[in-house]
Amino acid sequence: MNPAEIRKIQSYLRKLFGNEDIDVNPPPRKEGSCEVLVNGEFVGTIARDEDEGEVSYDFNMVILDIDL
Repeated sequence: MNPAEIRKIQSYLRKLFGNEDIDVNPPPRKEGSCEVLVNGEFVGTIARDEDEGEVSYDFNMVILDIDL
């Protein structure tokens, strides 16, 4: 994902969840997934998918049983 996409996704998540403490960090490798953090704590990843010219983003959130 490029920096413009990352900014758009971060803005969208902040608005959707009403939380300005959500950060989306670029992937360590060009083809990797971005990390999503809330208050600096890792909560999941976002991957970009492009199929026949259509782009979508897959958000995978981690919930540990010890956090419940």
